[in-house]
Amino acid sequence: MQKKNDPVENILSNLKIDALNEMQLASLDAIEHQPELILLSATGSGKTLAFLLPLVNQIDTNAKETKAIIIVPSRELALQIEQVFKAMRTGLKVTCCYGGHLRETEENNLKQPPAVLVGTPGRLADHIRRGNITTGSITTLVLDEFDKSLELGFLEEMSFITGSLTSLKKKILTSATDAVEIPAFIGLKNPARLNFLSTINEGSAGLTIQTVLSDEKDKLGTLFKLICYVGSRSMIVFCNHRESVERTSESLLQKGIMNEFYHGALEQQQRDSALCKFRNGSTNVLITTDLASRGLDIPNIRYIIHYHLPHTEEAFIHRNGRTARMDASGTAVLILSPEEKIPGYIDDATVEEIKLPETVTLPEKPKWITLFIAAGKKDKVNKIDIVGFLSNKGQLKKEDIGLIEVKDFFSFVAIRKSKASHTVQLIKNEKIKNKKVKIEVAK
Repeated sequence: MQKKNDPVENILSNLKIDALNEMQLASLDAIEHQPELILLSATGSGKTLAFLLPLVNQIDTNAKETKAIIIVPSRELALQIEQVFKAMRTGLKVTCCYGGHLRETEENNLKQPPAVLVGTPGRLADHIRRGNITTGSITTLVLDEFDKSLELGFLEEMSFITGSLTSLKKKILTSATDAVEIPAFIGLKNPARLNFLSTINEGSAGLTIQTVLSDEKDKLGTLFKLICYVGSRSMIVFCNHRESVERTSESLLQKGIMNEFYHGALEQQQRDSALCKFRNGSTNVLITTDLASRGLDIPNIRYIIHYHLPHTEEAFIHRNGRTARMDASGTAVLILSPEEKIPGYIDDATVEEIKLPETVTLPEKPKWITLFIAAGKKDKVNKIDIVGFLSNKGQLKKEDIGLIEVKDFFSFVAIRKSKASHTVQLIKNEKIKNKKVKIEVAK
């Protein structure tokens, strides 16, 4: 049977990756030869590519049916996997299914079955019940970050989905923790195991752990000083509750610290906007819950600030996995109130204490600002269209245009803040692709 998929070297070239790491090479071999695999490896170690590469190698590009389904705990992780898959340029169709946007959009995409499906348990189960997904052709199941799906209460939906997959030949489970019991409904018989948790964690020597002591139980004043002390480096501030996220964000804004907040109760467009602004440098500070501790692929995050101490060692590891990824360095800072101590799972001897100065100055404001454009992929708008529009109608030079992200029905683009006011005036009555659309500074 002919397989038209690019060999590994071409895919790596498309992804601008020089070579696979040890874990990825081991996964490539294990998935090719084993019907069941449990892959344990730390956040940020490259698990997505570790299962996508062998998966596409086993799909015949002449097939007209769905062959693989990837179940993930969050829409952000689903979108990230879809993005990596498309960047591989295999010629295979992928469809991403998740809550928070129109189901009809996905139904249209499913009319021509994709080779690979990726999505969250609730939305995938909904499509199966409606008959939008033909499950009989699916031979490979991937449960990515399966422990998180179980933790978030997707047990019933995952049981229904796996029970609907009657032709499975291969099951791949990935996790960044070894502490979760695998439910019986997944039906593992004799799985092979690859455990790279210890080697990856030992290899994250780029992570420095520090503490800052707060004089008061309310740590807002200390957080403000810490951000000023750190300066304009990119950082994620973790809180334990959504209410705390919004309160902390508002307090920092009032003190002059530009930031975005992110949690699970936000609408999809709000979540996309917050993450896009953080990715493109329109803000350097993201305030969030543990929702952001997995599945977000944002490079060059320098600091992880634990405003609230994580409840478990596992949560601590996942939060810190946002920085010091691969060969990069990063710093995790714990803010301790007077009655708090360094958690027992952290070796005190490896921790440095930061002494904050009494007087601080506000960090330099970001040089970028994000525009919201009410048109996206479904309107046949792409990045080249947006660059051309901003160059011709908005009089921006190439270096004035930053990261562009095109979603299904809207887009975000970073532009130089110094040019924003003039550009918005120039383009407010202009058309993209002969269509008048709303363009404004992203809220």
